[in-house]
Amino acid sequence: MTAVDLYADLLIRAISNTIYGDLPQDPWSGGAYSEGLRAEGRDWPSQAHSMVGIRRLQNLSDLTRRALERGVPGDLIETGVWRGGACILMRGLLAAYGDSARRVVVADSFDGLPPPRPEEYPADEGDNHHTFRQLAISLEEVQANFAAYGLLDERVEFLKGWFRDTLPKQKGRQWSVVRLDGDMYESTMDGLVNLYDGLSPGGFIIIDDYGAIPACKAAVDDFRASRGIEARITWVDWTGVWWQKSA
Repeated sequence: MTAVDLYADLLIRAISNTIYGDLPQDPWSGGAYSEGLRAEGRDWPSQAHSMVGIRRLQNLSDLTRRALERGVPGDLIETGVWRGGACILMRGLLAAYGDSARRVVVADSFDGLPPPRPEEYPADEGDNHHTFRQLAISLEEVQANFAAYGLLDERVEFLKGWFRDTLPKQKGRQWSVVRLDGDMYESTMDGLVNLYDGLSPGGFIIIDDYGAIPACKAAVDDFRASRGIEARITWVDWTGVWWQKSA
């Protein structure tokens, strides 16, 4: 293993906290740490900086490194960051590769998810993510998490607000990696509509909730159909998927 391999692996273990195995705070995983659940991102950790699990973090690491090694131009962004772990991983990889140009954009309301608007997005009717205050992590806490890894600097850019307000202002910007973790139809579609055109040919788009949340899958399928996107969707685990934008 190279030094970058070792650093990436250590970041993933620290971000997911498989090192200390903190207890979950969700109501379904039994209140005890499970290596299997944490690997698959099936619990909500009490201390870890990401809930997406080892396999999705490894996927993000692999695709980010491919984009850097192949010279795919553009910044990196995640929409829906919780405690910031996935963005911390991307910023750490930029540092490991000595990349001094790209930015990592951290987009979130930093106040949980929005209430559904079923009159405009019927697929979100009945969605209750906005009621889970465990998902509301403040901007200051996320910034402190970056600082704990020594990775808070001017190359990390924070976008605070609902995606429908913040992401349209990013149109025209170039991306090499786009990771969407918005759960809902509206939030997922906001990311696709406002960011996909800026994704460089050869760049990667990652969808966190495709397998777990039907509304998210519907948004992705509707967008791909409307754009005639035929790039093969690759599964990461039980819910995460990605594809590469063609030339």
